[in-house]
Amino acid sequence: MKNLTSSILLFVLPCFLVLLSCAGQPSSPVPPPAAVIQEPDPEPAVPDEPPDENFDPATITQEIFDSTKVDVQQLIQDLNGIIRARDYHTWVSHLSENYLRYISSPDFLAQTSASARLRQQRIVLNSPEDYFNHVVVPSRANDRVDDIEFTSQNRVKAYTLTPNGQRLRLYELEKTGESWKIMN
Repeated sequence: MKNLTSSILLFVLPCFLVLLSCAGQPSSPVPPPAAVIQEPDPEPAVPDEPPDENFDPATITQEIFDSTKVDVQQLIQDLNGIIRARDYHTWVSHLSENYLRYISSPDFLAQTSASARLRQQRIVLNSPEDYFNHVVVPSRANDRVDDIEFTSQNRVKAYTLTPNGQRLRLYELEKTGESWKIMN
């Protein structure tokens, strides 16, 4: 019995000493978790025409850039009011025909319905109006344009900046005549 006790002590004592020595040493540093950024669910890209390979953004003068940015900021403020008022019909009038056709497609509605947020709320989208009420209204009523990027002479991407400086695309817009249309 004494031999068994000695054997157990000889086995347990080194294990105990190893545990004590590990407890006194700092563990390898664990990086802090990355800041969680509340982003709207990403929308699938609208099938689009290929970018204008010949377009050079340097051809946009500072004056055109500045006036376009002001126009786009005003458009987004107007859209915010339309969205807050839940005015689907006016919102739809700001969409390009291609984008409206895209968000009306059963594939888009099914894919969007499969997002984690909508599944959790048990929402199934059946129409672009459902998309407006359940996706656009909760996520787009307070957008702010901080920057724009020209992708062609009459097309821009509108961006907002998060507090940590991340640039998030809000809309892609195209100017047709005197009005801007949402492309996606």
